[in-house]
Amino acid sequence: MSFAMRSIAIIALIGGVAVGPQPAAAETLFQAMAKAYENNPDLNAARAGLRATDEGVAVAKSGYRPSIAAEVVTTSTNASGFTTNSASIGVSINQTLFDGFQTRNNVRAAEALVYQGRQNVRGTEIDILLATVQAYANLVRDRQIVVYRQQNIAFLQEQFSAARARFDVGESTRTDVSLAEAELAGARASLVAAVAQAKASAAVYAQIVGSTPGDLKPVPSPRNLLPRTLDGAVAQGVTDHPVVLAAQFGIDAAGYAVKVQEGTFLPSVRVRGSVAAADEGIGTAQIEARVTVPIYQGGAASANVRQAKEQLGQRRILVDSARRSIEQSVVTSWSQMEAATATIEANNAQLSASRQALDGVVEERRVGQRTTLDVLNAQQTLLTAKEAISQSERNVIVASYSVLAGTGKLTIEHLGLQVARYQVADHYEATKDRWYGLRTVDGR
Repeated sequence: MSFAMRSIAIIALIGGVAVGPQPAAAETLFQAMAKAYENNPDLNAARAGLRATDEGVAVAKSGYRPSIAAEVVTTSTNASGFTTNSASIGVSINQTLFDGFQTRNNVRAAEALVYQGRQNVRGTEIDILLATVQAYANLVRDRQIVVYRQQNIAFLQEQFSAARARFDVGESTRTDVSLAEAELAGARASLVAAVAQAKASAAVYAQIVGSTPGDLKPVPSPRNLLPRTLDGAVAQGVTDHPVVLAAQFGIDAAGYAVKVQEGTFLPSVRVRGSVAAADEGIGTAQIEARVTVPIYQGGAASANVRQAKEQLGQRRILVDSARRSIEQSVVTSWSQMEAATATIEANNAQLSASRQALDGVVEERRVGQRTTLDVLNAQQTLLTAKEAISQSERNVIVASYSVLAGTGKLTIEHLGLQVARYQVADHYEATKDRWYGLRTVDGR
């Protein structure tokens, strides 16, 4: 078994022990992720932005279609004291037959932007699901620390009572009582801080997931979802991550934008027809065809082409930047996962030794070989070890799911979440060829 797989197995086992038995109604991480997928406002905003991008295709396709306008003209003329009034009404139609392929390339660029937008939404989904993991793991850790500190107070209360009882019978000093009392007061302050931190983590959880957290089950291991090696994770990330794919679609859109600007050097053909009727009953009909051949546009057209080409070059560079960013993210998360796992193993050894040391110090104190201060120090060491394990458990879980996010596989399909998939293509298919209509697809 590889180090990564072994690490996940260890954290799953320790997580179950640390959190302890949960009621059947306790919420799981996957349930929380499903809620966030449905309810998170940032994700819903990204989907709304994609729907707006979809409309860009309909806007671009309007270049293929005619424009029709009705016109009413009234005229009042005064000449030599005589006023003449006239009125006319007419309809005109304008149709572009050829525009240097600008409309065709505008449509293709708009479609590329839609595909880019879909990848951006997918990236937002991954970010929200990872944020859910972080919030969930943080809350589990903080609640466990509250439990540890409550247990610590109970232990210190016993030590304080025992020290005072020994002082009453002359077996200890006032210093022992004061030390126990001071440690107890400090533990109570630490508990207050831990409760406040748990409430803050619960607020973050509610913000991301959209509901107040109840009891939480231990975080499941993504063992079967992770690549076997770091190299495999990196290769998957730089190929499949939505940030990289979005950047590649950005290249497509920029390439079509260059062709659009180049089309301004080509001839254009437009047809205009009009029908008008005057109040004298005279009707007119007219049709006009116009061919325009650009000769010189003051240098603006050339500048626009050069600008579009530079933007295309920028998009190509951004793909390389995206790949490097994903590689760095995956390597960092993988390293953090390994380091946190090694820390757990060390902390477990520390915890076992601390428990044995505390038991030994308590027994030695009973026979007068140790002081109350020794007992308090041993208990603090034990508490520190427990909290360190909780923190390391959290770190392994977050790092593991961060690796999964870096590969682009932290998705509802890959995780098997029980939630309806948001179909990004539905709105696009419903709106891309619409000729008219002010209402959105959902009726607004």
